[in-house]
Amino acid sequence: MRLRSGVLAAGCLLLQALGVAIFLRGFFPLAVRARPRGGPRGESPPEPAPPGPGTVSNWTKIPPPLFKKVVIVLIDALRDDFVFGSKGKQFMPYTTQVIEKGTSYSFIAEAKPPTVTMPRIKALMTGSIPGFIDVVVNLNSPALLDDNLIWQAKTAGKRIIFYGDDTWVKLFPKHFVEYDGTTSFFVSDFTEVDDNVTRHLDRVLKREDWDLLILHYLGLDHIGHVTGPNSPLVGPKLREMDNILKKIHISLLSKEGEASLPSLLVVCGDHGMSETGSHGGSSEGEVHTPLLFISSAFEKRSGPLTQPELVQQTDLASTLAVGLGLPISRNSVGNLILPVVGGKTMREQLRFLHLNGFQLSRLLEENTPAYEKDPGYEQFKIAEKSHGNWIKLYLEGNNSEILMNLGKKVLKQYLEALKTLSSSLSKQVAQYDMYSMMVGTVIIMEVLLLLLLSVPKALSSRAEFEVPLSPSLFSLLFYLMCLVLCAVHVIVCTSAESLCYFCSMSWLTALGVMMLISALMCGILSAIGKILENSRLPVKNPVVSSSSWSEVDVLMLAGTIGHVLSLGASSFIEEEHQTWYFLINTLCLALCQELCRNHFLLKECDPQHGTSLKQNFDGIREASDCKNIDVPASGNSKLDKVASSAEFIKGSDKWLSLASPWIILICCRLLRSLNRTGVQWAHRPDFGHWLTSFPSYDLLSGSKKMFPGFKNCYGTWSPGSLQLPGSHWKCCISMAT
Repeated sequence: MRLRSGVLAAGCLLLQALGVAIFLRGFFPLAVRARPRGGPRGESPPEPAPPGPGTVSNWTKIPPPLFKKVVIVLIDALRDDFVFGSKGKQFMPYTTQVIEKGTSYSFIAEAKPPTVTMPRIKALMTGSIPGFIDVVVNLNSPALLDDNLIWQAKTAGKRIIFYGDDTWVKLFPKHFVEYDGTTSFFVSDFTEVDDNVTRHLDRVLKREDWDLLILHYLGLDHIGHVTGPNSPLVGPKLREMDNILKKIHISLLSKEGEASLPSLLVVCGDHGMSETGSHGGSSEGEVHTPLLFISSAFEKRSGPLTQPELVQQTDLASTLAVGLGLPISRNSVGNLILPVVGGKTMREQLRFLHLNGFQLSRLLEENTPAYEKDPGYEQFKIAEKSHGNWIKLYLEGNNSEILMNLGKKVLKQYLEALKTLSSSLSKQVAQYDMYSMMVGTVIIMEVLLLLLLSVPKALSSRAEFEVPLSPSLFSLLFYLMCLVLCAVHVIVCTSAESLCYFCSMSWLTALGVMMLISALMCGILSAIGKILENSRLPVKNPVVSSSSWSEVDVLMLAGTIGHVLSLGASSFIEEEHQTWYFLINTLCLALCQELCRNHFLLKECDPQHGTSLKQNFDGIREASDCKNIDVPASGNSKLDKVASSAEFIKGSDKWLSLASPWIILICCRLLRSLNRTGVQWAHRPDFGHWLTSFPSYDLLSGSKKMFPGFKNCYGTWSPGSLQLPGSHWKCCISMAT
């Protein structure tokens, strides 16, 4: 069946869309969700009922808040070693002193990929684990409709103030009583983006009309993107953040004498940064961020400093909800960070852990059919029963050591149950539907291969392609493939532990997809067979092949396939320019070889070409002899000049065409040296660094005596006063007058 190239392209596009849709359905797993937030607000569960009749607990409401005011300072791209490492001791002395000797608890919060800002804010405020689909909407953050800490605080009457990244304003519209958002797209701005946040501090800290203050600083993230984590600009920015934390902490301490409850200062990062300053992946520098809780309610640290404990970033939402006296978000998979409430009584600690465990078990019930068999659920029920026994002893007035030991045992049981429940829920979020992804990938690759095989025919003058559809549909191979694929489908769908999307489709639809895959494979094999059959035909000219596939065509086809395959790895995507450098250089060398063969080898070896020249020469000589044409000598000289001119022009064109690939290669090499890009070799010196460095800058712009009034976007320049990396030296020169 013959198809026009446009019809073939349209059909392949539809099949590609089908394959991509099936793949994305498996790649983006369904998030763990509880009932909609807009429904009736459920009451908090009471304490576990003590065994036996006549004993009832009187604690049925949510515990009161532990802190009067909470300040969250989120420093974008703050790595854990910026605070706990050598840079923290050097550039953040006040924060280091509070960590080592103050009333604080320090942790390393582990963020789950993707480590970009908007999904991390969702994780911090909801306690859930956003998926990679959130990266797609990161540039246009819609309002967050899931249950979250900000909505709970606003519903409870808390007054919230925010300053910083305007992503918060988009996620939580109409939630803040006062806000000032700053855009995050001007990555070359290291100063103003943070000054726009700090300028509000003095005024806000003197006021009493707020309960929750959120500050999101972007300057450190911008420095990391432009200059990397080892830049000399990181130190001054960390010192600036340290001074801000000192100001906030001192202000909160000065007002605690008037308040009945202490205040809490939380310092955290949404994500870290890699060794090149980027983020979004899963390297240790990108996923590990510091998490500090600073409050006078905590005991003063004594003894040697230990390594901070590793917690999950999602644990912050549950901990802050308990600290503010709010319900834990329904979709949260985080655990309560126990040291934050460690100063409370045993009954209060058990009550906090029971609320957290009840919320996680309820979330498991709504998302897992066989939730009763989950180990975490079983552990929680055991801990809940032990908790009831403890409450019975407590209400009976038993204050012996038995009560304390039993309380510690129940505490340990709750912590183990919470850890197992959180792990089970987190695995559901990160569990991809591999079967659907494989089916979509097979369809995409088959259509891509069919398109590549149809390129020579589609680009011909007739622009037609013969699709071997009829032989494929009635061949034995087609039916065998359908049978094998259906058997695989039955085995996968009957043995899978979790329900796959492709298995949830009707059997008729699944059979249609299997037939489509089989038909495409048979069509591809038939097309390859025809190409191989045509290549075996006898060739009349041993030098000039009659095949429609030249060496350049094969190279371009192989380069296209190789480039497509390279996009399957993030490292190749980051260094995609290296792939293009290699393909361009290889193509230029192949073209040079083709031109040399056409201009030299072809003319010497083509017998038809020599025979035709000899016949033309003999014909001209015979015509001259028959007609007795007398050509004057002057005419011969003019003809000789015209012939020599034509030969000269033809020879110059030949050498110009031969030199063109080499000229392109030289230009490409110069372009590669102009500016290093990518990730792996971005730090290597290049011609752009030399042009913007100080020696060449003076050479190109004249002596410093002639231009003493250099000004740039960072301030006034004087010799030795400012040292910036050459690749990021941006200045606006003004001649002093």
